[in-house]
Amino acid sequence: MFYIGCHLSASKGFLHMGKEALSIGANTFQFFTRNPRGAKAKAIDPKDAAALRDLMAENHFGPVIAHAPYTMNACSADPHLRELAEQMMTDDLERMEHLPGNLYNFHPGSHVGQGVETGTEQIAAMLGRILQPDQHTTVLLETMAGKGSEVGRSFEELRSIIDQCPKGDLLGVCLDTCHISDGGYPVAEHLDDVLEEFDRVVGLKRLKAIHLNDSLNPLGSHKDRHAKIGEGSLGIEAFEKIINHPALRDLPFCLETPNELPGYAAEIALLKDLRKEKDI
Repeated sequence: MFYIGCHLSASKGFLHMGKEALSIGANTFQFFTRNPRGAKAKAIDPKDAAALRDLMAENHFGPVIAHAPYTMNACSADPHLRELAEQMMTDDLERMEHLPGNLYNFHPGSHVGQGVETGTEQIAAMLGRILQPDQHTTVLLETMAGKGSEVGRSFEELRSIIDQCPKGDLLGVCLDTCHISDGGYPVAEHLDDVLEEFDRVVGLKRLKAIHLNDSLNPLGSHKDRHAKIGEGSLGIEAFEKIINHPALRDLPFCLETPNELPGYAAEIALLKDLRKEKDI
């Protein structure tokens, strides 16, 4: 099954997102758990969540991805902001129990001059306090482009977080194609080599989702500027390889390109045309 979708607004509720996804040919989607540049979260309607679960089962959806707000910084130099991050993630994971079996993705954070070692320690410690063995949501660390003091710019930094977290077995990774290209990994030219390195450092078993984004900037730019599929430095051929790669093809793919719904629908149709049948 080819699980392909895009980022949708959660403002009108869960079921509305599911119907929007179907309207553009998607069978998965991503949404912000709360205001992406704030901390407020809309109350969850259990009936709405149940209706989405039914719609997803009826239409054979893949896992959906909840995305933490950009303001959540688990390795801020300000202890109050670290505490806020912990409160937000704790609340988000409790809310995600209304949609069991799905994914929760977050940007590891920015160490703001404290250094990567301190940053990874703080992130791992927070996750160790929050993660619960009986939770039904897999928490994903997102690969980052490396702008400023971002943590997660390398596979080694992600592995460091996982290794230092006492509940690291509950963690996975979301690979963002724009981010890793901007971070210096030649995913367009040498996909197999990049995945081999990921497997060696992190382990492909931890890779749970893919953000499909072209990049406005060249390899290694550390800028994080998303482009529409085929309109950036990665190019359309790279995405054909990514969505058909045997190590990736069964994962949920989510577009975060600069689009409205019609643009997402066109990109989803394009990617479906590029999708090949699995060799038997």
